[in-house]
Amino acid sequence: MDLTSTAKLNNGVEIPWVGFGVFQVEPGKEVEQAVTRALEAGYRHIDTASFYRNEDGVGKAIKESGISRSDLFVTTKVWNDEQGYDKTLEAFEQSLNRLQMDYVDLYLVHWPIKGTYKDTWRAFEKLYDEGKARAIGVSNFLTHHLEDLMADARVAPMVNQVEFHPFLLQKELLDFDREHGIQHEAWSPLTRARFLDNEVIQDLAAKHKHTPAQILLRWDLQHGVVTLPRSTNRDRIRENSEVFGFELSAEDMGRLDGLDTATRIGPHPDQMS
Repeated sequence: MDLTSTAKLNNGVEIPWVGFGVFQVEPGKEVEQAVTRALEAGYRHIDTASFYRNEDGVGKAIKESGISRSDLFVTTKVWNDEQGYDKTLEAFEQSLNRLQMDYVDLYLVHWPIKGTYKDTWRAFEKLYDEGKARAIGVSNFLTHHLEDLMADARVAPMVNQVEFHPFLLQKELLDFDREHGIQHEAWSPLTRARFLDNEVIQDLAAKHKHTPAQILLRWDLQHGVVTLPRSTNRDRIRENSEVFGFELSAEDMGRLDGLDTATRIGPHPDQMS
């Protein structure tokens, strides 16, 4: 496996297992430079969102890279105040314009905003039917949100991007997604560096002669989870991509799973509703 290795979504579209996230990367030169470095390192999966305010820079870096659009997988998301049927369609066109693209590979509902996400999803289905989004999915949806959405959906979500790391395993949600053919995807897989000094993570890093970050990213992959590390540092961008040359044992995986304390770095999805 390498950075071009993919998982197959429930509609047949292939998504690279490791992507490059740009949350909190400054618009303009910083995001342009970060995406350029990621593409140079071999990443072909870039994840942004309208809320990040950096779609323009992502689009510019991709366009100037000279890499064929068909060789890239680009995700963006509709923000909370853009949700609802008509507003979502308008927000999508604005995202496309900023990205300087004719389509995205994956479009996500950023948060499950109560009373609007079903109308938002109807707009997503239209965009999917029209080929403007090759795949559609959700972000930060818990089991009860998914069950509610899927009760009326014509097209089932293909991806659920959630906060996922050993301190927030959410195993029931992971199992639900697997059971329903929804690809689980991790944001903040590195805990925003808050827990990299954890004794178990440090011990496994020493055992495998890899960095704590690489241990966490490998844990994601062995759980069958697409992962989205973020960095603006050239060396760390490359380091985060080097997670295919070793394997964690079942015991290693169990030790990491055992760190689960339901600790969130971001908000609880129900609090965003």
